[in-house]
Amino acid sequence: MITSPLLIEDNNISSAWIRTLKHIIECPGNEITPLVVSLTEFNESPAFRVALDSDLKKNDKAKVHTVAETIFPESLYVLNGYDRHKLYKGFLEILPRIKKIDASSNARGTYFERLIAFDGGPKGKINQLENIITSLQDRVIKRRSKLQASIFDPSKDHTEGAYQRFPCLQHVTFYMTPNGKLILNSFYAVQYLYERAYGNWLGLINLGKFVAHEIGTELERFTCFIGVEKLDKLTKSEGQNLLDLMAEKANL
Repeated sequence: MITSPLLIEDNNISSAWIRTLKHIIECPGNEITPLVVSLTEFNESPAFRVALDSDLKKNDKAKVHTVAETIFPESLYVLNGYDRHKLYKGFLEILPRIKKIDASSNARGTYFERLIAFDGGPKGKINQLENIITSLQDRVIKRRSKLQASIFDPSKDHTEGAYQRFPCLQHVTFYMTPNGKLILNSFYAVQYLYERAYGNWLGLINLGKFVAHEIGTELERFTCFIGVEKLDKLTKSEGQNLLDLMAEKANL
């Protein structure tokens, strides 16, 4: 295990993912703890995405887009004409079907559900995203700690299970820069590099762009703090083979 903090700054999500994998391959162990990935501009190599999706499919893993949509359903936002209120309503209407499709993973909820319908107990369901958006629209932030949304719910997620896939994402926070741009920060207790990381980062970037669009600004930076970044199902030799494949197919 690599226990020295690692910071990866980049303007390309594909490059950041490759650099993370290379670091694990070249160092002892198969984990980084902690890892900080900070991205601007949010460029991406389409050829890399195709190559990674092909490898994920070969191993019966979800494609990058599928993982990203669990955090922010961008396709539904587009389908609803970029109307966030229709997005909230439409998502909650199809949520029972989403849970039914993958009952084992979604038994305690989904990421976007926790963001827009967090179980507030006696207070009922809380739309954390809407609270953040309306606060940012005012442009007068009296309490910046208000600009955060929780995913982890101790009442549901503190279980005795030996293996629990949801939620790896714990919370997100937003920050408005002096020049009026938006920054999104997120924290993962554990993240699976091969199976989830690329889709996670893309989904969070899409979430940040959504909030930025709704308040009339741009997403300037996305930073992800990860307690433990795991190579998960790949051996180091398999990881190197994957890098070689990327170099051949995606010219990276």
